[in-house]
Amino acid sequence: MSPLARLYTPLLKNKLHKLPAALSSFSTTTPNYNTTDQQTNRPLPPPIQVSVTESAGRGVLATRSIGAGDLIHTAKPLITHPSVSQLSDVCYFCLKRLHSGGGSIQVNARYQTIHFCSEDCIQQSKGFYEVEKQADWSAYDEHCRVLGLKYPHLVKRLACMVISGAAPAESLDILQPAGLIPEMILEMENEFGLLKSTLTKAGFKDAQMEFLTKQWYIGVLARIRINAFRIELVGGSYEDLLLSAAASVAAESAVGNAVYILPSFYNHDCDPNSHIIWIENVNARLKALRDIEAGEELRICYIDASMDHGARQNLLFEGFGFHCKCPRCLSGD
Repeated sequence: MSPLARLYTPLLKNKLHKLPAALSSFSTTTPNYNTTDQQTNRPLPPPIQVSVTESAGRGVLATRSIGAGDLIHTAKPLITHPSVSQLSDVCYFCLKRLHSGGGSIQVNARYQTIHFCSEDCIQQSKGFYEVEKQADWSAYDEHCRVLGLKYPHLVKRLACMVISGAAPAESLDILQPAGLIPEMILEMENEFGLLKSTLTKAGFKDAQMEFLTKQWYIGVLARIRINAFRIELVGGSYEDLLLSAAASVAAESAVGNAVYILPSFYNHDCDPNSHIIWIENVNARLKALRDIEAGEELRICYIDASMDHGARQNLLFEGFGFHCKCPRCLSGD
């Protein structure tokens, strides 16, 4: 077990009872299963459960056999933010690519012009955008641009959601945090100062920002650092997708980042039995790469699995704080 997993396991045991509420943003559309309870006519839960594992802390286990190619479940994000370079090209809420021929909805605010793909996305974005549009984010955005930072944008969005009442301040507490060195904490404190001053200048009162402390900012960013997904939209139809995660990478292009609850509980393997894909927007699909038996842990690959052993180990340790001991790595492949 990695040091982070060892530290986090007791916390997870205390918080597993919160999972039903925390996982309200995922759904299942598994096509090869009877997904409806015949007595209640309600959708059945996906064929998985979250448990504490002996080897890697929390994990996702199959509750019944899953066939290769099956859609295990889908998941909606808790927080999203488009890549800064894509602000004019993707929906500000769902990250769907906008057609160059028109069809997008342009919203002109005091400080920024943004684009949505539909009225529905405009309505769903009100949980953060009604707060966000009142502030001048130029100093905050410039700080992120100069240092090449992307995750503070997600913290900003969550802070706006909390102020508006769309999300509780402890939304991400159930997720595992990254280990932080003093230099990281110092930089986070600088970003926190920029975030709070921006909201204060916009007229928000201390009572509205009572949650917004250095500890809150650092805690949220520490969780986002190792739980955020880089969103890659694949080019083909869902039915035409190959089962190889590596094969889909060539057709993908990053449009932003997002944080999910349930997908964040999937552990890593360099030879995974599952993978996560995005088709048209930020809604995620978890799919089986091969047959999975009941009781088997479902694992995805956090990195490019085509890299050699040394490169994978370095990237996983630097980015996620653990040395991979999957069968592929133990064999030296």
